[in-house]
Amino acid sequence: MPMNAGSKSPHGAARYPRKRGGGLSLLVNEVYASIQGEGPETGFPTVLVRLAGCNLRCSYCDSAYAFYKGERTEVPALVERISSYGVARVLITGGEPMAQAGTAALCRALVRRRLGVSIETNGSYLLGSLPRQVVKVVDVKTPLSGAGGSFQMEVLASLARKDALKFVVAGEKDYIWSRDFILSNGLQKAPSPQLFISPVWGKVALSDLAEWVLRDRLEARVQVQLHKVIWGNRRGV
Repeated sequence: MPMNAGSKSPHGAARYPRKRGGGLSLLVNEVYASIQGEGPETGFPTVLVRLAGCNLRCSYCDSAYAFYKGERTEVPALVERISSYGVARVLITGGEPMAQAGTAALCRALVRRRLGVSIETNGSYLLGSLPRQVVKVVDVKTPLSGAGGSFQMEVLASLARKDALKFVVAGEKDYIWSRDFILSNGLQKAPSPQLFISPVWGKVALSDLAEWVLRDRLEARVQVQLHKVIWGNRRGV
Protein backbone atom coordinates (compact mmCIF):
# COMPACT_ATOMS: atom_id res chain seq x y z
CA MET A 1 0.00 0.00 0.00
CA PRO A 2 1.38 3.44 -0.84
CA MET A 3 2.77 5.39 2.05
CA ASN A 4 0.57 8.31 3.05
CA ALA A 5 1.96 11.61 4.23
CA GLY A 6 -0.04 11.39 7.43
CA SER A 7 -3.55 11.22 8.80
CA LYS A 8 -4.03 14.41 10.81
CA SER A 9 -7.49 15.93 10.71
CA PRO A 10 -8.37 18.38 9.35
CA HIS A 11 -5.78 18.13 6.63
CA GLY A 12 -5.05 19.59 3.25
CA ALA A 13 -7.33 22.27 1.92
CA ALA A 14 -9.70 21.81 4.87
CA ARG A 15 -7.22 23.78 6.98
CA TYR A 16 -7.75 26.88 4.84
CA PRO A 17 -11.03 26.64 2.91
CA ARG A 18 -11.36 28.95 -0.05
CA LYS A 19 -13.85 31.76 0.26
CA ARG A 20 -16.68 31.82 -2.25
CA GLY A 21 -16.25 34.19 -5.16
CA GLY A 22 -13.14 36.22 -5.85
CA GLY A 23 -12.31 34.18 -8.93
CA LEU A 24 -11.38 37.21 -11.05
CA SER A 25 -9.02 38.90 -8.60
CA LEU A 26 -6.13 37.91 -6.35
CA LEU A 27 -4.34 39.16 -3.27
CA VAL A 28 -0.83 39.83 -4.59
CA ASN A 29 2.11 40.29 -2.23
CA GLU A 30 4.83 41.12 -4.78
CA VAL A 31 5.83 40.81 -8.44
CA TYR A 32 9.38 41.04 -9.75
CA ALA A 33 11.80 39.59 -12.30
CA SER A 34 14.47 37.18 -11.07
CA ILE A 35 16.31 33.96 -11.83
CA GLN A 36 14.19 30.97 -10.95
CA GLY A 37 15.86 29.30 -8.00
CA GLU A 38 14.19 25.90 -7.66
CA GLY A 39 12.52 23.10 -9.59
CA PRO A 40 12.61 22.08 -13.26
CA GLU A 41 12.93 25.69 -14.48
CA THR A 42 15.94 26.53 -12.29
CA GLY A 43 18.26 29.15 -13.77
CA PHE A 44 15.87 30.75 -16.26
CA PRO A 45 14.87 34.43 -16.12
CA THR A 46 11.39 34.43 -14.63
CA VAL A 47 8.72 36.82 -13.42
CA LEU A 48 7.89 35.78 -9.87
CA VAL A 49 4.32 36.40 -8.70
CA ARG A 50 3.97 35.93 -4.95
CA LEU A 51 0.38 35.61 -3.77
CA ALA A 52 -0.69 36.34 -0.21
CA GLY A 53 -2.02 33.85 2.32
CA CYS A 54 -1.05 30.33 3.35
CA ASN A 55 -2.76 27.50 5.19
CA LEU A 56 0.48 26.10 6.65
CA ARG A 57 3.14 27.45 8.99
CA CYS A 58 6.34 25.57 8.13
CA SER A 59 9.21 25.86 10.59
CA TYR A 60 11.65 26.94 7.88
CA CYS A 61 9.35 29.28 5.91
CA ASP A 62 11.26 32.08 4.19
CA SER A 63 8.21 34.01 2.96
CA ALA A 64 6.15 34.48 6.12
CA TYR A 65 5.79 38.15 5.15
CA ALA A 66 3.27 36.97 2.54
CA PHE A 67 0.89 35.39 5.05
CA TYR A 68 -1.31 38.44 5.47
CA LYS A 69 -0.18 41.32 3.26
CA GLY A 70 -1.45 41.63 -0.29
CA GLU A 71 -3.00 44.08 -2.72
CA ARG A 72 -6.27 43.04 -4.35
CA THR A 73 -5.58 42.93 -8.09
CA GLU A 74 -7.88 42.01 -10.97
CA VAL A 75 -6.57 39.14 -13.10
CA PRO A 76 -6.43 41.13 -16.40
CA ALA A 77 -4.42 43.92 -14.73
CA LEU A 78 -2.04 41.39 -13.20
CA VAL A 79 -1.52 39.69 -16.57
CA GLU A 80 -0.61 43.05 -18.12
CA ARG A 81 1.84 43.77 -15.31
CA ILE A 82 3.51 40.38 -15.75
CA SER A 83 3.68 40.76 -19.52
CA SER A 84 5.33 44.18 -19.21
CA TYR A 85 8.57 42.58 -18.01
CA GLY A 86 9.14 40.95 -21.40
CA VAL A 87 10.16 37.63 -19.79
CA ALA A 88 8.97 34.33 -21.24
CA ARG A 89 8.49 32.46 -17.96
CA VAL A 90 6.25 33.10 -14.94
CA LEU A 91 6.38 31.45 -11.51
CA ILE A 92 3.31 31.68 -9.28
CA THR A 93 4.17 31.09 -5.64
CA GLY A 94 3.24 32.31 -2.17
CA GLY A 95 2.28 31.93 0.52
CA GLU A 96 0.15 29.19 -0.98
CA PRO A 97 -1.22 30.14 -4.41
CA MET A 98 -3.87 27.42 -4.54
CA ALA A 99 -5.52 28.93 -1.45
CA GLN A 100 -6.94 31.64 -3.72
CA ALA A 101 -9.82 30.85 -6.07
CA GLY A 102 -8.48 33.15 -8.80
CA THR A 103 -5.18 31.32 -9.27
CA ALA A 104 -6.47 28.94 -11.95
CA ALA A 105 -7.94 31.88 -13.88
CA LEU A 106 -4.57 33.65 -13.75
CA CYS A 107 -2.83 30.54 -15.05
CA ARG A 108 -5.29 30.19 -17.93
CA ALA A 109 -4.82 33.84 -18.90
CA LEU A 110 -1.02 33.53 -18.85
CA VAL A 111 -1.11 30.36 -20.94
CA ARG A 112 -3.26 32.19 -23.49
CA ARG A 113 -0.46 34.78 -23.68
CA ARG A 114 1.87 31.89 -24.59
CA LEU A 115 3.96 32.36 -21.47
CA GLY A 116 5.62 29.41 -19.74
CA VAL A 117 3.84 29.06 -16.40
CA SER A 118 4.94 27.14 -13.33
CA ILE A 119 3.42 27.06 -9.86
CA GLU A 120 4.89 26.22 -6.46
CA THR A 121 2.30 24.68 -4.17
CA ASN A 122 2.43 22.87 -0.84
CA GLY A 123 0.49 19.75 -1.85
CA SER A 124 -2.49 20.36 0.39
CA TYR A 125 -4.81 21.41 -2.46
CA LEU A 126 -5.90 19.37 -5.46
CA LEU A 127 -4.62 20.71 -8.78
CA GLY A 128 -7.23 19.62 -11.30
CA SER A 129 -8.35 23.20 -11.98
CA LEU A 130 -4.96 24.16 -13.44
CA PRO A 131 -4.29 24.06 -17.19
CA ARG A 132 -2.29 21.02 -18.31
CA GLN A 133 0.46 23.30 -19.65
CA VAL A 134 1.35 24.57 -16.16
CA VAL A 135 4.46 23.01 -14.61
CA LYS A 136 3.44 21.98 -11.11
CA VAL A 137 6.17 22.00 -8.44
CA VAL A 138 4.63 20.34 -5.40
CA ASP A 139 6.20 20.37 -1.96
CA VAL A 140 5.71 17.20 0.11
CA LYS A 141 5.98 18.46 3.68
CA THR A 142 8.40 16.49 5.83
CA PRO A 143 7.99 15.85 9.59
CA LEU A 144 10.44 18.53 10.75
CA SER A 145 8.59 21.16 8.71
CA GLY A 146 5.84 21.11 11.32
CA ALA A 147 3.30 20.58 8.54
CA GLY A 148 3.60 16.82 8.04
CA GLY A 149 0.31 15.20 7.12
CA SER A 150 -0.88 18.08 4.95
CA PHE A 151 -0.09 16.41 1.60
CA GLN A 152 -3.09 15.08 -0.32
CA MET A 153 -2.17 11.77 -1.92
CA GLU A 154 -4.64 12.36 -4.77
CA VAL A 155 -2.24 15.03 -6.04
CA LEU A 156 0.16 12.30 -7.23
CA ALA A 157 -2.30 11.14 -9.90
CA SER A 158 -2.49 14.66 -11.37
CA LEU A 159 1.26 15.02 -12.00
CA ALA A 160 3.02 14.41 -15.32
CA ARG A 161 6.69 13.88 -16.14
CA LYS A 162 7.17 17.63 -16.68
CA ASP A 163 6.02 18.29 -13.10
CA ALA A 164 8.01 17.91 -9.89
CA LEU A 165 7.82 16.77 -6.30
CA LYS A 166 10.05 18.66 -3.91
CA PHE A 167 11.21 17.49 -0.47
CA VAL A 168 12.81 20.09 1.82
CA VAL A 169 14.79 18.39 4.59
CA ALA A 170 15.84 19.86 7.93
CA GLY A 171 17.94 16.85 8.95
CA GLU A 172 18.62 13.19 8.22
CA LYS A 173 15.28 12.22 9.78
CA ASP A 174 13.52 14.26 7.11
CA TYR A 175 15.72 12.79 4.39
CA ILE A 176 14.94 9.21 5.46
CA TRP A 177 11.23 10.01 5.58
CA SER A 178 11.45 11.49 2.06
CA ARG A 179 13.40 8.50 0.73
CA ASP A 180 10.82 6.10 2.14
CA PHE A 181 7.95 8.15 0.68
CA ILE A 182 9.58 8.06 -2.75
CA LEU A 183 10.29 4.33 -2.67
CA SER A 184 7.01 3.17 -1.14
CA ASN A 185 5.00 5.13 -3.70
CA GLY A 186 7.03 3.89 -6.67
CA LEU A 187 8.08 7.40 -7.64
CA GLN A 188 11.40 6.35 -9.15
CA LYS A 189 9.59 4.52 -11.92
CA ALA A 190 8.53 6.19 -15.18
CA PRO A 191 6.37 8.12 -15.89
CA SER A 192 6.70 9.72 -12.47
CA PRO A 193 7.26 13.44 -11.93
CA GLN A 194 10.78 14.77 -11.41
CA LEU A 195 12.10 14.48 -7.86
CA PHE A 196 14.06 17.17 -6.00
CA ILE A 197 15.55 17.12 -2.51
CA SER A 198 16.71 20.38 -0.95
CA PRO A 199 18.34 21.26 2.38
CA VAL A 200 16.81 23.87 4.63
CA TRP A 201 18.96 26.93 3.95
CA GLY A 202 21.64 27.30 6.62
CA LYS A 203 20.55 24.23 8.58
CA VAL A 204 21.66 21.18 6.58
CA ALA A 205 25.02 21.03 4.82
CA LEU A 206 24.65 20.41 1.11
CA SER A 207 27.53 17.94 1.31
CA ASP A 208 25.66 15.88 3.93
CA LEU A 209 22.54 15.74 1.79
CA ALA A 210 24.62 14.69 -1.21
CA GLU A 211 26.21 11.89 0.83
CA TRP A 212 22.82 10.58 1.94
CA VAL A 213 21.51 10.49 -1.62
CA LEU A 214 24.67 8.78 -2.86
CA ARG A 215 24.56 6.27 -0.01
CA ASP A 216 21.04 5.19 -0.95
CA ARG A 217 21.51 5.54 -4.74
CA LEU A 218 18.31 7.54 -4.70
CA GLU A 219 17.09 8.68 -8.13
CA ALA A 220 16.37 12.22 -7.01
CA ARG A 221 18.06 15.51 -7.80
CA VAL A 222 19.91 17.32 -5.02
CA GLN A 223 19.00 20.99 -5.27
CA VAL A 224 20.04 24.20 -3.59
CA GLN A 225 18.09 27.47 -3.76
CA LEU A 226 19.99 29.15 -6.60
CA HIS A 227 18.63 32.64 -5.97
CA LYS A 228 20.05 32.52 -2.43
CA VAL A 229 23.42 31.37 -3.75
CA ILE A 230 23.45 34.38 -6.09
CA TRP A 231 22.02 37.13 -3.85
CA GLY A 232 21.88 35.72 -0.32
CA ASN A 233 18.84 35.10 1.85
CA ARG A 234 16.86 38.28 1.23
CA ARG A 235 13.58 39.45 -0.26
CA GLY A 236 12.86 40.56 -3.79
CA VAL A 237 15.34 38.35 -5.62
